[in-house]
Amino acid sequence: MRKIDIFDTTLRDGEQSAGINLNTAEKLEIARQLEKFGATIIEAGFPASSPGDFEAVQRIANTVKNSTVTGLARAMKSDIETSWEALRGAEQPHLHVFLATSPIHMEYKLQKTPDQVVDIAVEAVKYARKYFPLVQWSAEDAFRSDPEFLVRIINQVITAGATTINIPDTVGYATPQEYGALFKYLKENVTGIDKVKLSAHCHNDLGMAVVNSIAAIENGADQVEGTINGIGERAGNAALEEIAVALHIRKDFYGFETGINLKEIKRTSQLVSQLTGVVIQPNKAVVGKNAFAHESGIHQDGYLKNRETYEIITPELIGDKTEPLALGKHSGRHAFKDRAITMGFNLDDEKINKAFVEFKKLADRKKEITEDDLFILFTDQQIEYKEVPVYELTNVQVQYGTANVPTATVTAVVPNGETVTVAATGAGSVEAIFNTLEKLVDGETHILDYRVTSIGKGRDALGEAVVNLSVDGQISIGRDVAQDVLEASAKAYLNAINRQLIKAGNKVKAAVQ
Repeated sequence: MRKIDIFDTTLRDGEQSAGINLNTAEKLEIARQLEKFGATIIEAGFPASSPGDFEAVQRIANTVKNSTVTGLARAMKSDIETSWEALRGAEQPHLHVFLATSPIHMEYKLQKTPDQVVDIAVEAVKYARKYFPLVQWSAEDAFRSDPEFLVRIINQVITAGATTINIPDTVGYATPQEYGALFKYLKENVTGIDKVKLSAHCHNDLGMAVVNSIAAIENGADQVEGTINGIGERAGNAALEEIAVALHIRKDFYGFETGINLKEIKRTSQLVSQLTGVVIQPNKAVVGKNAFAHESGIHQDGYLKNRETYEIITPELIGDKTEPLALGKHSGRHAFKDRAITMGFNLDDEKINKAFVEFKKLADRKKEITEDDLFILFTDQQIEYKEVPVYELTNVQVQYGTANVPTATVTAVVPNGETVTVAATGAGSVEAIFNTLEKLVDGETHILDYRVTSIGKGRDALGEAVVNLSVDGQISIGRDVAQDVLEASAKAYLNAINRQLIKAGNKVKAAVQ
C-alpha cells in the first residue's frame, strides 16, 4: 500500500481561525499529542509573525522527536533566517516557504509580474536550502493559477532545491475532478516531479476539502495537509481525522495508508477542541458526539442484533470508550492514577495528587464522574500553566430576581497584590458579572462572543465557559470550567484578560515551562 504523509497545520493554519488564541504551553501540549497521533509533519507556527509564535515553534522543535517540525515563512530572507533560529534545534529542520502564483494574487496582492514572482520563489528556495535540508515550497492559490505557469515555476524551484511542492486550493474553490486533474497534469509535465514530494492543501469553503484531498492522493499526491477537527480560516481546512479514517475503512478501494495512530483520534480531537474553545458539531464525521448514536427504532434494533448493520466505524477504532466509568467519591488514588494512564496521560506523582484533590472535590458535588470530567482534570495538570495570574477571582456573588435588577459582587486579587471588591448591575446575571469585571479591569474591554457548554450529561454536569473579548483593541479568548456556570463565566472572563496582559508583557512575564 502506498504511504501518504500527514502534514498537520492545526497550530498554524488552524490557529488562524477567528477567536482562537493559544499560548505556548497549550501549543506544546497539542504538539505532543499530534506526535502521539502520528503526524508525519507538524507545522508549529509562523516564527517571523510574532515573538510568541517564535517561542512556540522553538519549544516544539526542541521537544518533538518522532514527527518532523516545520514553520511557515514568506519568500523573504528575514523570515527564513528567523525560522532557522526557531527550528535549528529540531531533529530534522524543515521549512515551509510560500508565494502566491494566481493572476489575481500576483497583480493585486504582490503587485509583481510573473517573471518577478518566479525569480523571488527561486531565490527564496536557494536561500532556504543554505540552512534547511528540507524545504517545502507552496504556490499560494495554486488552483486558480495558470497550469502552464505552475509548471514553469515548479520546474525552477525544484532545480533550486525544493524537496516538497505544495499545491493549495487556498480559497476552497476546486471540485474533486478538477483538483485531481491538476495533480495529474503536474505529474505528467513537471521535470523531476518524481524526485520531490507532492502535497495537497485544501480549504473547505464549498465543503469539499476532504474529498478534494483524497482526489489529489488518487492522482499522485504523496502528502495531504489539514487540521484536527477541520479548524482553520473561514470554513476551515481538510479534517485530518476524516481523511485517515476514510483511507483506513476503505483501504479495499483506495489502497493507501497514513501511519496515523487511529486510537489517538478521539483524545487529539478533544484536546484541540478544549484548548481552542471550538466546539465540535454533534453530527461531525468520526468525532462528533452523535457519530455513534442510534436513535431510530429500526436502527437500534438492527444495531443490537449486529453492530455492522448501521456502524461502519466503531468507537474503539478512534480510541473512544463504550463502557461506563467506574470512578466515584469512594475511589482511591491507585484507581485514579490507573485511569489517567489508561486515558493516555503521563503525570508524575505531584500532578496526580493535585488532580486527585480536584477529583475528590468534584466527586462530593456530582453523582457520576464522567470521562469528559477526568479529561479536563488531567489536561489541566498535564499542561501545567506557569503564567502568574494578573487578576485572580476569589469570590463572585449574584443577586437575581425576576422583579429585581440583577446585581453582581466580585472580589479579586489585582496586579498590585491588593484584594478588591466591586459591584455592578446588568440586564441579566451574566451581564452583571461582566459589567462588574469591566470595572475591576484596567483597560477598555468589549465582549465579542460568549458561550457556555455542558461537559457530560445530567443536571450536575460541569459547564465550560468560553469568553472572546477585546482588551484595548487586542482580541483574546478565555476559558474555564466549573459546576456553577456563573463562576465559570467570571473565571473565563478574567482568563481572557490575563492571557492578553501576559502576552503583552504587562507587569507579568510568562514563566518558561
